[in-house]
Amino acid sequence: MLFGNDRRQLRQMYFDAWGKFRRQEPITPLEAQIAQVVAWHPEYHRLFDKPEKYLDQDYLPEFGETNPFLHLGLHLGIREQVSIDRPAGIAAVHGALKSRQDPHDAEHAMIEALAESLWEAQRAGTAPDEAGYLARLRRLVGEA
Repeated sequence: MLFGNDRRQLRQMYFDAWGKFRRQEPITPLEAQIAQVVAWHPEYHRLFDKPEKYLDQDYLPEFGETNPFLHLGLHLGIREQVSIDRPAGIAAVHGALKSRQDPHDAEHAMIEALAESLWEAQRAGTAPDEAGYLARLRRLVGEA
């Protein structure tokens, strides 16, 4: 596993990447991706400017809170899937969506399909249904 299960360590990586980007320090390709998705979300910038306050913050959906780290992580997950074209065909869907709309909006549409597929798998106690996920993605571009 790339990041392990340490929430604090993962979040620190996000804070570090954003800090390096803002200070115009050299960053790795992964840090550049993190910085780009943070840059796309100005509503989270105040959070990333205060790591000491938000490193251990809990975000509870039952109180209507959105977890910014989860949201940004889903962006990175989509990018990883597209880079390896898994499930097979996701790169073509991504390309088609980007040709019709802003890349950020395209990723958000794909994130909704990913989140729904993950939620269903979690609820059923199974692995995500890759074929069902790809079918959701293809519907985004008008494919059956």
